[in-house]
Amino acid sequence: MSTSARLRLIVRLARPSDLVLAALTYALGAGAARYLGNDLRPLSLWVGLVWVLLLLFATHLLAACFQPADEPFLESESRRERARLRLMMLQLAVAALSVSAALTVLMLRDGRLTPPVLFFQALALILGLAYAIPPLRMKDRGFGELALAILLADFFPAIAFFLQAEEFHRLLAMVTTPLTALALAFFLATDFPSFATDLKYERHTMLTRLGWQRAIPLHHLLLVVAYLLFALAPLLAFPWSLLWPAFLTVPLAAYQVFMLRNIALGAKPVWRLLLLNGAAIFGLTAYSLTLTLWLR
Repeated sequence: MSTSARLRLIVRLARPSDLVLAALTYALGAGAARYLGNDLRPLSLWVGLVWVLLLLFATHLLAACFQPADEPFLESESRRERARLRLMMLQLAVAALSVSAALTVLMLRDGRLTPPVLFFQALALILGLAYAIPPLRMKDRGFGELALAILLADFFPAIAFFLQAEEFHRLLAMVTTPLTALALAFFLATDFPSFATDLKYERHTMLTRLGWQRAIPLHHLLLVVAYLLFALAPLLAFPWSLLWPAFLTVPLAAYQVFMLRNIALGAKPVWRLLLLNGAAIFGLTAYSLTLTLWLR
């Protein structure tokens, strides 16, 4: 296998789309802190972002590194090549975690590693490792999607928020709780294209655990709950002008429900469109809220 082929594989396994979504939700947390009147600290902001991205990068590479030995990365690879790829991914993951540890020391010297920041960083690290490596390896127990949803929609925004703010504010929970539901719906949707392959290799994803008959209604319920929580915000004294942009993605959510309903009824699936639409629901909702918080 050529070096370029290895690099392309590493990039694919690192899931760049998740890294982009992580950057978005991190910016959302920082935007919430700014909206509440906290002065932003650029060094802490950027160091924290790099820390988050390195952790997620390492998490995905470790998840691939510790997948069952009989699962190939590429169809034409030899066992020797597979072993080399595993070693390369392990080395890259360890390097990424080492750099993140160095950044933690930098934040400590800068005086920004407060107890809440340290708490959420520790939770993010523990959850990332629990997702990827044995003995827990949540990815193979049907809970990997939930772990990623919590990382992206809860822990990463919280790290950004507490790097800039001293105290908790319920605005953070108000924006991250519905986003967690949208993130879980997205990661559940990503299981559908590989459903047959997952059954073949006996991978325990959330979809294979639930079965598509129960997974599809759960997906729809998560979308409804997310937008319902956004709609309840004014009752909790949050200004409607702050959260209404989240409803711009309702048409995309309705189309996602329509596509999955047709697939359940036997229609030919267009997996790429399903995945792009699912990512757009979560990503554009996070982006619209982030933009609103940063501009107000």
